[in-house]
Amino acid sequence: MVIINDTTLRDGEQTPGVSFTRQEKVSLASMLVAAGVTHLEVGIPAMGNEECLTIAAIRAELPKAILMGWCRPKLKEIKRSAELQLDWVDISIPSSDQMLRHKLRCTKEVILAELQRAICYAVSLGLQVCVGCEDASRASLHFLIEIGIVASRAGAARLRYADTLGLLDPFTTYEQIKLLSSAQPLAIEIHCHDDLGLATANTLAAIKAGACYANTTVVGLGERAGNAALEEVVAALAQCYQIDTGIDLLGFPALCEAVSLAAGRPIPTQKSLVGERVFTHESGIHVDGLIKDVRNYQGLDPQLLGRNHTFVLGKHSGQAAVRAVFARIGIRLNKPQSSKLLSAVQAFAICRKRNPSDTELLGISSLIFGSEH
Repeated sequence: MVIINDTTLRDGEQTPGVSFTRQEKVSLASMLVAAGVTHLEVGIPAMGNEECLTIAAIRAELPKAILMGWCRPKLKEIKRSAELQLDWVDISIPSSDQMLRHKLRCTKEVILAELQRAICYAVSLGLQVCVGCEDASRASLHFLIEIGIVASRAGAARLRYADTLGLLDPFTTYEQIKLLSSAQPLAIEIHCHDDLGLATANTLAAIKAGACYANTTVVGLGERAGNAALEEVVAALAQCYQIDTGIDLLGFPALCEAVSLAAGRPIPTQKSLVGERVFTHESGIHVDGLIKDVRNYQGLDPQLLGRNHTFVLGKHSGQAAVRAVFARIGIRLNKPQSSKLLSAVQAFAICRKRNPSDTELLGISSLIFGSEH
């Protein structure tokens, strides 16, 4: 069983320049839950009153959702999380020598003592605890194992392995998570950043190695290059490993559009799965193959996301595509007619550097054939 613990409302909002309103956060949380996401990391209580009011509003709107807050090992922050009726806290600590020495300037012994005290306090308040190992991908495996053992004894249930700087590759990820899963008792949650474009691949590798929780963000929002994208992880788990997360992809185009609008970040037209043109075909060979049998060039059924293949005409089109597109707009062509139109369409695309619209195609047809059509 793989559980997606989506952090769009926490780590996603840490994208530079992104700020969700309270209403937007409540709405996005509701859309995530409606899509089947049951675990949400919703914010940082230490940010202040406005953040706490927003978390409280999400809790009121979604009483059955499993909500997590992000904390440092500070008792005041943990207490506030309990007061907000959160189910989980992620108690985050730096785990690499780099961050221990040059960020906190403290020893492993000191941070472990602080962590143990914080976990015990959180558990006493009825909170479930995930230990967030910041910069785990640069930490020693021995120390991560020690953190897991100490945290488990104090009452924690989960360990977040954070590739904070996005340095991992899938092979290293698999090895690290496999060893960590077998050497300490906590369930593993994987948290990947996309600096090398490998966040989704690393998340899948971690799950294959034994991680049973995965952090994601819608359309990969997050600091720097972002996090593992929710839609990619869910679709890839289903497509590659037949793992059902219980999340319905049908609502993802609307969800991604809502997040994009709230974040002020347009979705790239070729963004995997949800980009405007990712199921659009121009190449004559591809279109001909799809017309004959969609399985020729369909690896993922777009209807899983409530979408369909679209054919457009351009420089790389063939006659089969011309006939198919013109048939869609109500014009039946024979082979000589499609040949004439193909040359005109290709010239248009080369000159304008774009695909012609349906209206422009009708105009091209009228120029060539007059009132014949």
